[in-house]
Amino acid sequence: MNTAVNTAASTLAEGNAPSLHPADTAARPTKPARGGAARHLDILPGLLLAGTIAAAAFGLRSLPGAQVFSPMILAILLGILFHNLVGTPAKAKPGITFSLRRLLRLAIILLGLQLTAAQVAAVGASGLAVIALTLVATFVFTTWLGRLLGVERKLAELIAAGSSICGASAVIATNTVTRAPDEDVAYAVACVTVFGSIAMFAYPLLPDLLALSTQAYGLWTGASIHEVAQVVAAGYQQGQQAGDFATVAKLTRVMMLAPVVLTLAFMAARRLSESRAQGHGGKAKVPAPWFVFGFIALVGVNSVITVPTEVRDLVVTVTTVLLTLALAAMGLETDFGKLRAKGLRPLLLGAAAFLFIAGFSLMLVKLTI
Repeated sequence: MNTAVNTAASTLAEGNAPSLHPADTAARPTKPARGGAARHLDILPGLLLAGTIAAAAFGLRSLPGAQVFSPMILAILLGILFHNLVGTPAKAKPGITFSLRRLLRLAIILLGLQLTAAQVAAVGASGLAVIALTLVATFVFTTWLGRLLGVERKLAELIAAGSSICGASAVIATNTVTRAPDEDVAYAVACVTVFGSIAMFAYPLLPDLLALSTQAYGLWTGASIHEVAQVVAAGYQQGQQAGDFATVAKLTRVMMLAPVVLTLAFMAARRLSESRAQGHGGKAKVPAPWFVFGFIALVGVNSVITVPTEVRDLVVTVTTVLLTLALAAMGLETDFGKLRAKGLRPLLLGAAAFLFIAGFSLMLVKLTI
C-alpha cells in the first residue's frame, strides 16, 4: 500500500539539508517525542471508522441475495462510497494505514490454519496438476496480455493474482510486494468480484451441457472461480460431494498464494537491482514478505497438530473480520476519479483473464478426469 513520504527526512538522508550551528539548534524549541501510548491512540479513529464499515458489510449480508458476496467485497464498496460521498477524515489516516499493513498481514498468516497437507493430498496428483498449471498459465497470460493492452504492470499483476489465485485476498497480499496505488488495488478487486460473480451464477447451469461428473465439476469450480465464497456457492449447487471437492480444490489453490508472492518479491528485487546497476535506482527497497513464511508455518502446524474445531472456527471468523477491516480501509483511500482514469482496458483484461482461466482449466479437467 502507498505510504506518505516524509520529504524532510528524505532531504536529510540525501545530505542536502543546510547545516545548523549547535547554538542555532539549541535555540530552537524541539517538539517532544510522542510516546508509544499516544501513537497507539492515533490509530483509533481510523480503526473505528474501518470497523464501522466492516460491521455494516457483515450486516448487509443478512439481506436477501447478499450472502453470495463476501463481507470483504461489501466492505470495500462501502468504503469507496463513504470516501467519495462523505470524505475520509485526515485523523483517520494512521488507523487506515495500520489496517492496510499490520492487520492485513496478520490475516494472511492466519489463513494458514484453514489449510492442511491432507487437504492437498485429497485433491490427488492430477487435480493438483490441474490447479497449478491453471494458476501459472492464467497469471502468465494475464500479465502478457496486460502489456499488449497497455495496462500498467502493477495493475496487471494484481488482476492476474486475483484471477488466478483467490480473488480479493490475493490482490491485497500481492500488493504487499507490488506496491501499486490504492486505486489499482480497488480496480483489481472490482474486476475479480464482477467476473467471479458471473462464474458463480453461470457454472451451475453448465455441468450437463459440458458432460461433467460431480468430481470434475468440483475441480473445475475450485480451480477457476475467483473467491472462496463464490466457489462454495457454485459448488454446492451441484450437491454435497461437488461442493466439498470444490472447496478443497479452492483451498489448495489458496495455498499457492505463498510461492506466488515470494516469486513476485524476488522479481521485484531483481528489477530494482538492475535499475540501480543502470544508475536509475533510488533508495527504495522491496519489502520482504515475511508474513508468507508465517502463513506456511501455520499450514505446517495445522497439518501435524489437530486444532480443536472451536479454535479453528474462531480463527476463521477472526481472519474474515481482519480481511474485511483491511478492505474497508482500502475503500477509504480509493478515489472514483482515479478509478475512472484507468479506463476500460483493465476491465477488458479482467474479462480476458476470466475467460482464459475458465476455458484452460476446463480443458485440463476434461483431459485428466
